[in-house]
Amino acid sequence: MNVTDLLDRAKVQGVMIATAESCTGGMVAAALTDIPGSSAVVDRGFVTYTNTAKQQMLGVQVGTLDAHGAVSEQVAREMAEGALEHSEAQLAVSITGIAGPGGSEFKPEGRVCFGLAASGTPTHVETIEFGALGRDKVRVAARDHALNLLSTGLFTLAQK
Repeated sequence: MNVTDLLDRAKVQGVMIATAESCTGGMVAAALTDIPGSSAVVDRGFVTYTNTAKQQMLGVQVGTLDAHGAVSEQVAREMAEGALEHSEAQLAVSITGIAGPGGSEFKPEGRVCFGLAASGTPTHVETIEFGALGRDKVRVAARDHALNLLSTGLFTLAQK
């Protein structure tokens, strides 16, 4: 994914971007803002590592966290939608997962849930099983996947 191209497309479309990140700790926002001029399209990034931060900053519901856990498509959906609601963005991506080490039988290391919310379109969620690649590699893979999702979201918004 060429981040410069993504930012150029967002600028042409007049789309602002927000990120809501847990296991990547701001890596998507950093990748976007590493590019000079990114302030024209990057509105803000939320790093919500704890459940409390997810609730306070993004409006993730306690009931959703209790029923599904932080690493779930349901929480990824609420994170992405909350990022849109709490920003000036028209496109938001969210990431919540288990980078490792560790995990459990039910939520293994390398499981990452993503959300993509765009104004006026249904929110897309998905889970990717990256496997036990090690913490650094899972986080990089999640960052890159989120950037690709943003590119897809720009395409979707352009078709509206």
